[in-house]
Parts: sequence; C-alpha cells; structure tokens
Amino acid sequence: MFRQRIVLTAAAGLASTLLLAACGSSTDTASDTSPGNAAPVATASSDPATSAPADGGDSGSGDMATTTMLMAKEIQGMGSVVTDDKGMTLYRSDMDQATPSMSMCTGDCAKTWMPVMAQDSVQAMGVEESLLGSVDRSDGMKQLTLGGWPLYRYMGDTKAGQMNGQAKEKMWYAVTPSGKKSTMAG
Repeated sequence: MFRQRIVLTAAAGLASTLLLAACGSSTDTASDTSPGNAAPVATASSDPATSAPADGGDSGSGDMATTTMLMAKEIQGMGSVVTDDKGMTLYRSDMDQATPSMSMCTGDCAKTWMPVMAQDSVQAMGVEESLLGSVDRSDGMKQLTLGGWPLYRYMGDTKAGQMNGQAKEKMWYAVTPSGKKSTMAG
C-alpha cells in the first residue's frame, strides 16, 4: 500500500508539473545554500510528497503530508505563519534541531505530527527561498526544512487556518516565514 501511495504521489507530481508547464513555468530558482546540513530544495513546480517514518526510530506508518507550496499567511492573533498549499498550518518541534538538521519525531509521533516530505522542488510565497531545504530520513525520504527545522502538519488541524497544535506539549509551534517558532499562545 505504501508503494502504491508513492507511485500515486509521483504520478500526481508529474501531472502537476505538466499542467504548470503548459500554463507557464515558474522563474524561481533553486537555492545554493541552506541552513544547517539541510540540502537545498529546488523551488519550482513539483509536488513534495509523502510522509514517512522519522530518523532513527520505529517505522510508524503516518499518513501522507503533501504540498506543492509553502505560503506565509496572517492568522488573526498569531501573526504570520507558514501553511501548505491547502492552508494547513505547518509546525516545528523544540525536540528537533536545525544545525545540523535532525528530526526526532518517530513512531507514534510521526502519526500525530506528519512530517512534510520533499522530493524535488517546492514553490514559496512570502517564505524566504534561501531558508528552504531538506533532511535525509532513515527510510531514504527527504523531509522539508525551513531555516534548518524539519516541518510537520498536525493531525488535530482539520481545517485551513487552524492552529490546534500551537504550544502543544510546550514543544510544538507554528513556524514563521523566517523558520522561527511562533511564540504566541494558541
């Protein structure tokens, strides 16, 4: 089933690329440097794909977290935070590290906090492209990073603009366009 998801996600990414190419290509370019040890992520018109288990822990099957874009969005009372292409808030964790980039969310954690996986490229609106990168995970997948921090989507957010994960367990925070954590209480 996991391989079917990967194949379907790859097909969706290819279809998105072809559609965007037909409508006109992006003039964004890849970043040559990224914070920490995060590998640069090309910024264009591809689909960062699926969720997968995090580094050094239990596999945990976690649901897919897909996006084609990172966007800065103003949330009333919270300021500017980063969302995916569906408007879902993206988070970072204090248990992770940015330099070098490392995800500590494993097993059951990765089921609740879905890692945002990157493949080839991602578009950015209001987010500094030079801060985008990725970190290799133990399963060979790449997790998207911002300012070196691995990015996640929270299962408790069911609608665009929700921030139910803000300050959860005093370690999960919405990520700002500069890669910092939003310190506003949720």
